[in-house]
Amino acid sequence: MSRSTTPLQLAFTFPHPAGYRLEDFLPAPCNQAAVDAVLAWPHWPTPALVLHGPPGSGRTHLAHIWCDRAQALLMSGAELWEVANPLERLGEARALAVDDADLAAAPRLLLQLYNLLVERGGHLLLTATAPPDRWGIRLPDLLSRLKAAASVRIEPPDDALLAALLVKQLADRRLSVAPSIVAYLVARMDRSFAAAGQLVEALDRASLRARRPVTMGLARQALAEVAEMAAREAQAEG
Repeated sequence: MSRSTTPLQLAFTFPHPAGYRLEDFLPAPCNQAAVDAVLAWPHWPTPALVLHGPPGSGRTHLAHIWCDRAQALLMSGAELWEVANPLERLGEARALAVDDADLAAAPRLLLQLYNLLVERGGHLLLTATAPPDRWGIRLPDLLSRLKAAASVRIEPPDDALLAALLVKQLADRRLSVAPSIVAYLVARMDRSFAAAGQLVEALDRASLRARRPVTMGLARQALAEVAEMAAREAQAEG
């Protein structure tokens, strides 16, 4: 006698390419100063500009926008170490963006890059989670230069931007959500850029598993999943 079985439903998550054009960026009061600073190039008051703000706040997006406008090379802070040959990679370029510059493992190389770009009459864009005086830099020459650079902070998002972020990131994944569900999520989620990204991923997984659009029930599940993940992370850190 044969026994029928129900196939196990698996949710596969695929990478979703982010649009890094200016028209893809969501301007808001919390980030307008950063947008204005990037678009003010090449008329910056100093050779370097530091953009700092919380994770997921659009720092990388703004770096890509600037690189496109300035024909700049883009590196990550993690690449700034001797074996990665950042000076060789810079070549003859006169513009460089360093994303997550506060993670640079070789501050002396960052200083050399800064000085070389200044000699060429070029510019340097640095992104980080905090201003340079909180990067733990122990190289006085580098610290003094970065503290003298123009610096702009991206503030935490307001409710309108959080709602727009949810709608945009869900649309990037080809998911549409009713305004009432978006309002429900915004009223109950953590007030941060990172939380918006985590919630979108949870909603995407829930929709894939259920094989249906995002409903209020799936929204509740996603909120609970994100809260559970945050609780586990807090427990692990404690």
